[in-house]
Amino acid sequence: MGATTDKIKGATNEAIGKAKQGIGEATGSDRLQGEGVIQEVKGKGQKAMGDAKQATKDAVNDAAAATNKNL
Repeated sequence: MGATTDKIKGATNEAIGKAKQGIGEATGSDRLQGEGVIQEVKGKGQKAMGDAKQATKDAVNDAAAATNKNL
């Protein structure tokens, strides 16, 4: 997956996780709250992976541009 895809999926999982936590809290469902926490953490991880991929891509592009400039 690309960086943007990871970021989008991460944001989606975070939002769904937060919603599940809220619904679980409102209905008294510990199970739903727990699922929400897990999904939110998963989303944060996906977003971090997307950020890391983007940073790596940017660093490679910057290095390539600097090399080409020196040629």
